[in-house]
Amino acid sequence: MAVTALAAGCADNSIPKAQLPELDLSNPLLAAWETPHATPPFSKIELKNYEPAFDAAIACTRAEVAAIVDNPRKPTFVNTVVALERSGELLSRIEGLFFNLLEADASDEMQQIALRVQPKLTELENDISLNERLFDRVKRVYEHPGRLKQEDRMLLEKTYKRFARNGAALSDADKELYRKYTTELSALTLQFGQNTLAATNAYTLHITDPKVVAELPAFVREGMAAEAASRGEKSWVVTLQYPSYLPFMTYSTNRDLKEQLWRANGSRALGGEFDNTEIVRKIVNTRLKIANLLGYKCYADYVLEERMAGSTATVTSFLDELLQATKSWADADYRTVGEYASTLGFRGELMPWDWAYYSEKYKNEKYALNDELVKPYLELEHVKKGVFLLANKLYGLNFTPNTQIDVYHSDVTAYDVTDRDGRFLAVLYLDFFPRASKRSGAWMTEFRGTKCVDGVETRPLVSLVMNFTKPTATEPSLLTFDELETFLHEFGHALHGMLGQGKYESLTGTNVYRDFVELPSQIMENWATEKEYLDLWAVHYKTGEKIPAEIVDRIVAAQNYLAAYSNVRQLSFGMTDMAWHTLTEPFEGDVEQFEVASMAPTQVLPVVKGTAMATSFNHIFSGGYAAGYYGYKWAEVLDADAFSLFKEKGIFNQEVATSFRENILEKGGTEHPMELYVRFRGHKPETRALIERMGLGK
Repeated sequence: MAVTALAAGCADNSIPKAQLPELDLSNPLLAAWETPHATPPFSKIELKNYEPAFDAAIACTRAEVAAIVDNPRKPTFVNTVVALERSGELLSRIEGLFFNLLEADASDEMQQIALRVQPKLTELENDISLNERLFDRVKRVYEHPGRLKQEDRMLLEKTYKRFARNGAALSDADKELYRKYTTELSALTLQFGQNTLAATNAYTLHITDPKVVAELPAFVREGMAAEAASRGEKSWVVTLQYPSYLPFMTYSTNRDLKEQLWRANGSRALGGEFDNTEIVRKIVNTRLKIANLLGYKCYADYVLEERMAGSTATVTSFLDELLQATKSWADADYRTVGEYASTLGFRGELMPWDWAYYSEKYKNEKYALNDELVKPYLELEHVKKGVFLLANKLYGLNFTPNTQIDVYHSDVTAYDVTDRDGRFLAVLYLDFFPRASKRSGAWMTEFRGTKCVDGVETRPLVSLVMNFTKPTATEPSLLTFDELETFLHEFGHALHGMLGQGKYESLTGTNVYRDFVELPSQIMENWATEKEYLDLWAVHYKTGEKIPAEIVDRIVAAQNYLAAYSNVRQLSFGMTDMAWHTLTEPFEGDVEQFEVASMAPTQVLPVVKGTAMATSFNHIFSGGYAAGYYGYKWAEVLDADAFSLFKEKGIFNQEVATSFRENILEKGGTEHPMELYVRFRGHKPETRALIERMGLGK
């Protein structure tokens, strides 16, 4: 199949040209992109272009949908379901640009544009999902589908369910309520994310005393100095961005400053100028209203109906099973670190702001392993080479820098991704370093997905956005081992997007159930501790020496250090998420106290008053993980079981890699994930695989 650019303008759908809105082709968001692989011409796009483009694309989408509704012919799979799938192409292009940049390179003006545009998009979505005549056409096809192939059947099923789950079958009065609630919810979640970013950026810890920083490793001091310099300061600055926050918490002995920093991080948007507490209440209550309106007891019941787990009961049982198997071991981890701290003269209760320092010090003593020992072998350029090498050895992929592709920031690089036979597969954008315009964390996203129309294939534009340690004046970017795992994790998502195959964009790549989407990412982390893999690329950035075998052995030995604690910590996030979204009555209580109660079964470290993660928990209150955070642990079970096959056959085994590519990475959402998993692995996954990998009970 040939590769094509994404054409500007409305999809055909047999709409008479006179019915199409006239497009202002001087707006680069509306014009055809005569660029390599039809990539976005970022340098030509100005903020003033977005709102007119959104308005035009929304009008275009409305015209496309009207043509489907008004089609006098009998509803068929092609003229209704496929036509609906193909509609909104121009709008998808603009949304893909704007909302991705809103996360990666935002400005105050962009945030204001988002607040103005979001209600229009929600109104359009509701107008489509609540359109009785459109739903009637879809329903008639659903009830009499005829002979369809698997991919077509899945599209039909998902399309019908999307309407049913978005209010299409409600009464007129309830449809109006649905419109009201979803409009409110979209605005609330957007505001939540903006408040969290603002609260994160609002806090800085300025240090002027050289004695305070003298004890810190050079990379930490230099990073703090560089942060200060970027702000026009001559001192040292720590922020709440992870690459700045964590090193100071890990290496500083100054308890007072660490407590101040920890409390600031733990109370982001909990009161103050960017307060999210009332927004949290409104979000969970609005979600509950939507769920009740659609006939569900709670929001989790509504969400989990369309997940691999299938039900609230299954998720609750899953989390409880893992908690029961690991909580005592997590408590033992806390006691071990506390007892070790006391041997160093620490007195009193080990608090959360003490944890990073003493747990790292214990690891260094017990396993002779610390970040400073490993980082010289994880220079970012070498890591990137190693990640690309892994994709090549497993799947035959090649990555070639393409300087002709426009990028949205000078930190970003773009690559052509080709298969072993030279076939173009995707464009990959890499964006590594923190900045005030970028939210914290790491993620994979797409500017465009995969589809095939009339034998002509459109390949994806995939972006990886991270917040790794910046290079300094004296040394390059050297990653921690955790950052190596993060790179591999997000790259797994990228592979899922880049290798997707299929006719329909809504079913390709990462468009799968939320509790399945983390399998391709989490399985990649397993290679981070494989000596056979590390020996291929992990060399000292100054000497070129391969990472010594004893360091690799120490990494492997330390892999399960605090595994139970880390597991229970993740379970606490999943359980508080489920607590918020299994509410069956409106919540008017105290956000902080609710969180304390919901996390009580998983509590290991002491509870600190005046802090709560809920008000900055973007995953569940602004992202797409509401009633879905358990999916990380669910996918860990999948990846532990799946990687055991690579361990059995060989970590670069082509037969296993090909099966994983064909059954997991390429299939997207075209089949039920459990069927795909069993086809690859030969059996359903069990939690035992994860417990064994953590080394517990041995």
